Amino acid sequence: MNILVIGSGGREHALCWKLKQSPITEKLYCAPGNAGIADSAECVNIKADEGEKLVQFALDHQVGFAVVGPEAPLCAGVGDLLRKAGIKVFGPNADGARLEGSKDFAKRFMNKYNIPTARSSTFTNAAAAKKYIADEFKAGAEGIVVKADGLAAGKGVLVAETEKAAADFVDECFGGAFGTSGATVLIEECLVGEEASILALTDSRTIRALVTSQDHKRIFDQDKGPNTGGMGAYSPAPVVNESVMKQIQTEILDRFLAGIQTEKIDYRGVIFVGIMVTGGVAKVLEFNVRFGDPEIQPVVRRFDGDWADALYKTADGRLAEADLVWSDDPAVSVVIAAGGYPGSYRKGDEITGLAEAAETGAVVFHAGTAAKDGRIVSNGGRVLGVSARGKTIRDAIANAYRGVEKIRFKNCFSRKDIGAKALKYLK
Repeated sequence: MNILVIGSGGREHALCWKLKQSPITEKLYCAPGNAGIADSAECVNIKADEGEKLVQFALDHQVGFAVVGPEAPLCAGVGDLLRKAGIKVFGPNADGARLEGSKDFAKRFMNKYNIPTARSSTFTNAAAAKKYIADEFKAGAEGIVVKADGLAAGKGVLVAETEKAAADFVDECFGGAFGTSGATVLIEECLVGEEASILALTDSRTIRALVTSQDHKRIFDQDKGPNTGGMGAYSPAPVVNESVMKQIQTEILDRFLAGIQTEKIDYRGVIFVGIMVTGGVAKVLEFNVRFGDPEIQPVVRRFDGDWADALYKTADGRLAEADLVWSDDPAVSVVIAAGGYPGSYRKGDEITGLAEAAETGAVVFHAGTAAKDGRIVSNGGRVLGVSARGKTIRDAIANAYRGVEKIRFKNCFSRKDIGAKALKYLK
C-alpha cells in the first residue's frame, strides 16, 4: 500500500520512521517532509495546507492511505478533501478538528458530556475578560489561565500568577498577537497538580488508549520560563497509575466517544487529551486532534507492533481488530532547540554529530531541519528530538542524553531535566 504522510515536523518524522517498518507499507511519501524524513520517505514539495494539490498527488501516485500530522490542515479540511477523493485518512474531518481549532467549542463539548475539566468562561472583548479576571483574583484565586481560542502553535496560553499578567495577555490576544485565534479568549481556573498526555485512537466505534506520556512545555529546567511547543517527553508517565487510568477511561475517553457519536462526528484518528492529575483525579486541560509532538516520539519508540496496520484499521473503522503491542521499556525524547526559541532564532546553522548520536543507539527525529549543499542545517525553533529506550526510566534518560551530547550547532540548547519527574516514583 502506498502511504502519504502530511507534515514536516518531529511528529511526522516519528510517524514515517515507524510506518516505514511495516510490511504493508510499499511506497512512503511525505509532504513536504524535512531533511531527516527523507531517510524514511520520499519527500514531496507540497505544503500541508495545499489540499487540492495533495489530493491530486495522491491520485496520481496510487496512494491508498493518508496520515495527516498537524492540526492546521485538519482544521482547514484537508482530511475532508482526501476522503471525498476516495482515500482512507487517519485524522478527523474539519468538524472533529474543531475540538482543537476552538477551545470554546471543546470546553462546551466537555461540559455537555460531563467530562471533568476546569471551570471557565469565554469572552469576545477585553473589558469583560479583564473584569472577570479581577473578580477571580478578588475571590482568592492564586492563578488563572488565559487561552486564545484558536490555533496558536502551542503558544496562545498563559498561566498567570497575577491579575496584571493575565490582563496584559488578554490585551495581547485581542491586540492581534495570535491573529484571528485571539479574537475570542477562554479564561479558566488554574488547576494544580501534575500534567500528563493521553493519546487514544478512535474510529468513532471504539476508543483505545496508547501508553501514557508526559511533555515538558516550559523552555527552561524545573518548568521555568514561557511555554513552547514541547521541550521533551517520556513514556510511561507514572503519575497515571492504574486507578487514574481507570478514571480516565470511564470519565474521559468513554464519554468522549459517546459525545462524538451523539454529535454524529465521524472521527477517525487520534484524540490527544492533555490532563492534570490532582489528588489522584484527572481533569482535562485541552483536546488536540493530532499526535502530540514530542510525545509521539517516546510513544512510537515503545510500540512493537505494526504501526501502519493500526493506523489504517483506525481509518477504516476496524480499530477493534488492531493489535497494539507495547514494550515495557520506558522511552525518553529530548528536544534540541535553536538559541532564542521560543522567540526569534537563527536558521541555517550546520548540524554535526548526527551519525555519532545514532551510534549511541538513540533515534534522532528531525523537527526543524533542511538539507543544504550536502549538509544538514537548522530550519526551525525546535530542531531535533533525540529519543532512546532503556530497561528503566533512569536508563532511558541516560541513553537519550548520551545522544544529545554528540550533537552540535551554533547556540543550540536543551533542557537537562527531561524525565526527572518520573524518578520520584521509583521505589
